[in-house]
Parts: sequence; structure tokens; C-alpha cells
Amino acid sequence: MAKHTKAYIALVFICIVWGTTYLFIRLGVEHYPAFLFAGVRQVISALIIMALGLAMAKKVDLSWASIKHQALVGFLLITVGNGLVTWAEKYVPSGVAALICSLMPIITVMINLASAKGERPNPSILLGTLVGFSGVALIFRDNIADLANTQYLLGMLGLLCATSSWSLGSVINKRHQFPTNPVFNSGLQLMFGGIFLLIASPAFDSYENVFTWHAGAFWSLLYLIIFGSVAAYTAYMYALKELPVGLVATYAYVNPLVAVILGYLILDEQLTWYTALSFAAIMTGVYMVNRGYIRKHLAARREKERAKEVLPTPVTTGSK
Repeated sequence: MAKHTKAYIALVFICIVWGTTYLFIRLGVEHYPAFLFAGVRQVISALIIMALGLAMAKKVDLSWASIKHQALVGFLLITVGNGLVTWAEKYVPSGVAALICSLMPIITVMINLASAKGERPNPSILLGTLVGFSGVALIFRDNIADLANTQYLLGMLGLLCATSSWSLGSVINKRHQFPTNPVFNSGLQLMFGGIFLLIASPAFDSYENVFTWHAGAFWSLLYLIIFGSVAAYTAYMYALKELPVGLVATYAYVNPLVAVILGYLILDEQLTWYTALSFAAIMTGVYMVNRGYIRKHLAARREKERAKEVLPTPVTTGSK
């Protein structure tokens, strides 16, 4: 097989599978409590990924510093991020959920800029942020009648909170990495996040009909564990290893499109011109912010290189 062909196949797999997870989450929470459903999914996925990590490399970092870090990231990414998305899909269409979650790259860049000293957004980042959030405004405009429904409104706010938490967790995880066995560490994050979800479940979930068998919900859970978590994560790590990060990041543009189309075809979710305009605005915003952020870093790198060039060469006077 030609060089990188497998990596491109892995990228296509990620684009499609992670786009379908919104549909299968929706199918699952129609019958089972959201936090319980998400918690079971993440704990089982964590066990599989941790086992894979141990099979790949026996050495693991179980220091207190590493445990605290994985627990914090797991809470932000999985408990709040994935948990609130799963809960929100009980009240918000899966396509809408995917569109709002696609703001994650924009929010991540804004967190990076806000937390770094002396950092200022350039015009491309500012304009991209404005365009991206205008897409969210279009979603609200298209569903303005639904905002009178408290559960729908809370679901939309929950999605924004989940996306912000996922972005914050991603920034923290990137800045404070523990290099020993990253696959096992990711499984540990899923484990902590899943356990926190199971702890939160009795406070937020209704257990009515929880023991009723629903084949569709069961197969959705199985799909999310095998494909949505374990297989897609493995493919993502492989694609990151073999392909440029910027190319792999294009999955963020495809996922919401897949989710919107599947929601329309399978769940009969509403698809209007506002939906199309919202998708176009958010994707344009994400592209502009990413482009602006890349340009900003390239400019900063050139500035450092120029500074090194003008520094005087130290004069040596021999050994003392």
C-alpha cells in the first residue's frame, strides 16, 4: 500500500465515524438516562484503551501529579464535555448539537490567547470568531419558537458549556503533557470522566424504565464504545503520527456535516436554509480562526529568528 494511504483511510474513518456519534447518542438517550449512558460508555471504553496502552508499553506513570492531571482533564473533557452533550441531545436535535460543538476550535484558540501573556488576536482571528458565533445566532434564530421550551433552552446552554469545557480541557492537556504511555493516559482520562458521570447520574438522571430492554439503544451504546471511542481514537492517534496536524484537523469540518445529514435522513430533524447558513458561517469562522492562529505563530517564530540573528556573537577569551 502506498505511503500514507493507511493514514488517509484512518482520517476518512474519523471524519465519518465521529460525525455519526451524535446520531447514536441521540438514539441512546431516547431510552436511557443521559449521564448513566455516557458513564457506562466511557468506563468500558477506558478499560479497553488502557488495556491497549499496557499491551503497547508496560511502563505507566501513576505518580500523584499524573493522576491529578488525568482526573482534571477527564472531568473537563468527558464529565462536563461529553456528559453535557449527551444530556443535551435529549432535548436538542443531533445536527444542532454537532454544529454548536464545531465551535470548539474557535473557543480553544480564544482560551489560548486569553491565557498567554502579551497575546493579542489578529484581524483574521477576530473576524473568524465573529463569523463563527454568528452561525450560532442563526441556529437560535431558526429555532426561536423552541426557546420558550425551558428544556430546549437549557440544552442549548449545556452544549455551549460542554464545548467550552472541552476546549479548556484540551488546552490544559496540551500544556501539561505526561509523555509516558499516552494511550494509557487517555484511557485513564476516560475512566475518571466516566466514573464522575456515574457519580453524578443519581442527582441528574431519571431512572424510570431504566431496566427496560431497548435493542436500538443497546446497539447504539455498543457502536459508541467500539467505533466512536476505541477505533476512532486509535485511528486519530495513527493519523496524527503519519500526517500533518493541520490536515488531520479537517475532521472538524466534516463531522457536523455528517451529523446534520444523518439527523435529517434518519431522525427526520428539520433542515432549513438557516441550518445551511449556520453550517457555512461556523465552518468559515473555524477556518479563519485557525488560519489566523497559524499565521500569528509563524510571525512570532520569524521574529524570534530575527532576534537571534542580530544578537552579537560572544567573544571568547580562552579558558580560565
